Amino acid sequence: MSNQRKRNFQIEAFKHRVVMDPKYADKTWNILEHAINEIYNHNASGLSFEELYRNAYNMVLHKFGEKLYKGLVATMTGHLKEIARSVEATQGGSFLEEMNRKWNDHNKALQMIRDILMYMDRTYVPNAQKTPVHELGLNLWRENVIYSNQIRTRLLTTLLELVQGERAGEVVDRGLMRNITKMLMDLGPSVYGQEFENHFLQVSAEFYSVESQKFIECCDCGDYLKKAERRLNEEMDRVSHYLDPRTEKKITNVVEKEMIENHIPRLIHMENSGLVNMLCDDKYDDLGRMFNLFSRVSDGLSKIREVMTSHIRESGKQLVTDPERLKDAVEFVQRLLDEKDKYDKIISLSFNNNKLFQNALNSSFEYFINLNPRSPEFISLFVDDKLRKGLKGVSEDDVEITLDKVMMLFRYLQEKDVFEKYYKQHLAKRLLSGKTVSDDAERSLIVKLKTECGYQFTSKLEGMFTDMKTSLDTMQGFYNSHPELGDGPTLTVQVLTTGSWPTQSSVTCNLPAEVSALCVKFRSYYLGTHTGRRLSWQTNMGTADLKATFGKGQKHELNVSTYQMCVIMLFNNADRISYKEIEQATEIPASDLKRCLQSLALVKGRNVLRKEPMSKDVGEDDAFFVNDKFSSKLYKVKIGTVVAQKETEPEKQETRQRVEEDRKPQIEAAIVRIMKSRKQLDHNNLIAEVTKQLHSRFLANPTEVKKRIESLIERDFLERDDSDRKLYRYLA
Repeated sequence: MSNQRKRNFQIEAFKHRVVMDPKYADKTWNILEHAINEIYNHNASGLSFEELYRNAYNMVLHKFGEKLYKGLVATMTGHLKEIARSVEATQGGSFLEEMNRKWNDHNKALQMIRDILMYMDRTYVPNAQKTPVHELGLNLWRENVIYSNQIRTRLLTTLLELVQGERAGEVVDRGLMRNITKMLMDLGPSVYGQEFENHFLQVSAEFYSVESQKFIECCDCGDYLKKAERRLNEEMDRVSHYLDPRTEKKITNVVEKEMIENHIPRLIHMENSGLVNMLCDDKYDDLGRMFNLFSRVSDGLSKIREVMTSHIRESGKQLVTDPERLKDAVEFVQRLLDEKDKYDKIISLSFNNNKLFQNALNSSFEYFINLNPRSPEFISLFVDDKLRKGLKGVSEDDVEITLDKVMMLFRYLQEKDVFEKYYKQHLAKRLLSGKTVSDDAERSLIVKLKTECGYQFTSKLEGMFTDMKTSLDTMQGFYNSHPELGDGPTLTVQVLTTGSWPTQSSVTCNLPAEVSALCVKFRSYYLGTHTGRRLSWQTNMGTADLKATFGKGQKHELNVSTYQMCVIMLFNNADRISYKEIEQATEIPASDLKRCLQSLALVKGRNVLRKEPMSKDVGEDDAFFVNDKFSSKLYKVKIGTVVAQKETEPEKQETRQRVEEDRKPQIEAAIVRIMKSRKQLDHNNLIAEVTKQLHSRFLANPTEVKKRIESLIERDFLERDDSDRKLYRYLA
């Protein structure tokens, strides 16, 4: 086998030069430049975008990106300068239309160019830190078109004139306006702001400053607010249709400042139409408009609230201090309720139930209600009137509404314990005379008082109802043990627990023999069944039913008070009786006797007696006779029904003294509770704590609190610090 020689060839290096045509870049750019020109000239239909993309791709790939980018800038700039000249040459109202048309053309061209130069945008632009094609197109439009000396001012002037025309009622092309303002926004927030918004806000402020001054000179407050509201709505509508949404807050601030904030005092106090007039005339729409507009500016609502509070306090003060209005307690309280209803409705309908206004209303009512020291008494009299007759035939829901309104006034009282005193007196009279409209209504009010003030406040009131129920059982037991009493006069006794009922001075009078005998038997029965008790008759609080026969045989049943019964029964044995003889026979106190005789002899239709001489008042020298000519269509005739009346001055003083005496142990109890908890406390803080604890019942007088502290020190409940005389210590 012959040996063959192996050959091994190895390429160590190979160099190949591709020589590019020196005119390649220029040729390729010329192709691309021609395409850009065709695009701007609306002849892009014949272009091959795939081929154009490849050409641009190759230029970037072969390191001609800079030439491509610079050529793009120069070519676009040339077209945009031509566009600017075209827009500048446009006459009249076609200016914005031409601008909008050219802007749309530029955007379409820019989109095509960006697609062709996509590879450059992705590679060369970020590496060379150049502006992307689309953004470049916007910048060049801004610099060459918008910032053109001939266009810049004209564009702003045209836009502002159109806005001004629309404010004057002219119809403008909102779609065109929207396109132009959107163009400015697309060019950047600063462009929109500098080229339009800032000037728009400045011109608007000047416009509304002048217009508001013109309106305020010729319009009343209500009309002015309507115009301001309309202008505000117009501006918000304008923003929604063709301005940047962020402009809304700025332009509404301008309108609010120029039309509302700068005129707040004048609008509120405008003669014959300002806030007070609106409140007085219940102008809910105008008040609501004022509330909504003023809520948009700084301190607007606080100004309304201040004037409203001042007005309510002043009118309320006049209401509670006017002597004419104090003559009728029921009407007095009804006016308070009407005022409260009035302003509740205003706050609900016009002020959106704003808590600050509700608080202002409450503080105002609390202020002026307590200016009249008789408010607690009058509110109790109002309740008494309603629960006697005012709520008769009224639905349960309406009863609850009335009671809730009363409770609302009750909450304003600083001296709730004074109300309690009067309420207890009036409730006692209602229960004892059987004149209450509804036990359910009575108990409902007590439940409300209990919820408001606690068990201690109502425990005695509840005890009164307990006594009434117990008395029914007692009377049933009495008649069961005395069956022989079935044919004679009927006695009904209500046994009242002294601690629960209002304290009454025990006034005795001489009862007719028939009634007196029954009273003796009842006393014997009651004390025989209850040990350790005392009975004292309250004859001034009783009633009686009498069967009477007059001159022509006319018969009636008379419903009278115990005092009236005692007087009438005297005429069974005499035809003529003098005042002094009646006084001596009955021993009724003089003031009560005169009122009793007035109701029997001087009230038309109820005058079962007649007197000589005839006069409006009862005198000590008068004489009385049975009125044989008395007649009534009714068989049952009520005479001198016991009603709650306003107190006389001595009675007021007595009630006030009782209230002050009742407060002393309450103040002392509060002091002891506080000191027991705190161990030691200085004088001012102790006064403040006591006032706070007792606030739900009454407003403690610091002087009285100081007296109670001294009393407790004397009784070794407290002691003063040796070094600091204003510091107290609790002694266990």
